[in-house]
Amino acid sequence: MVGCAGSFPSAESAASSYLVEADDELGRTWRVVLDLGNGAFGPLQRYCDPCAVDAFAISHLHADHAADLVVLGVYRRYHPAGACRPVPVYGPAGTAARLAQMAGSDPATEVSGHLDVRTWAEGAGVDVGPLRLEPVAVRHPVPAFGIRVTGPGEADPARVVTLAYSGDTDACAGLDALATGADLLLSEAGFLEGRDDAVRGVHLTGRRAGQAAASGNARQLVLTHLPVWNDPEVTLGEAREVYRGPIVLARPGAVFRL
Repeated sequence: MVGCAGSFPSAESAASSYLVEADDELGRTWRVVLDLGNGAFGPLQRYCDPCAVDAFAISHLHADHAADLVVLGVYRRYHPAGACRPVPVYGPAGTAARLAQMAGSDPATEVSGHLDVRTWAEGAGVDVGPLRLEPVAVRHPVPAFGIRVTGPGEADPARVVTLAYSGDTDACAGLDALATGADLLLSEAGFLEGRDDAVRGVHLTGRRAGQAAASGNARQLVLTHLPVWNDPEVTLGEAREVYRGPIVLARPGAVFRL
């Protein structure tokens, strides 16, 4: 977990960003970063050289999921060892324009030539080394995708394991598809039951995340994207009412091995 704060960085965590690693048959480690929200580029450097990331997969273009792509471009452009190779950045339609908007007119923040921006197409997965990334459209006020990642298990590389990342979404068919059979469902839970009931189409509650995990028979649920004004124990309790499998609250630096 690089960052897991909801909607904006907290005092303890950057906004959404998750590093996925898998080794291929030759022992080469492949790295994919799911989202790179505000503040996430800093802690990412604790876990790897950002030039060693093989792809960035962006769920949607809100700042708490994509803003630090701009400073990633600066890092890759001015690295004293020489400019890093262009890295694939997968995102919704309009990703390149959104990055240009965030960068402004300063040529120092120009990302073209350093970030190879590509557009998600639902139903068209992409391969990054031994990892398969499959975008699934979900329910949010802007075009948004959850991302289903499959790859070799760590203990048994012959076993295919699945990480399902919700991105930001309310309950929907896409979320159900993501969760089905997942070894780990990494689900946002930014809203609370009874407080945010009138606002639909934006975020999940702990209960709705738990329902998706239960209906999809996910083997483990990790709750993330909790804003600072939510009590994490309340969110955890909501999920536990409907999902009987193991549930964990996301925290910066947490590692999950599949």
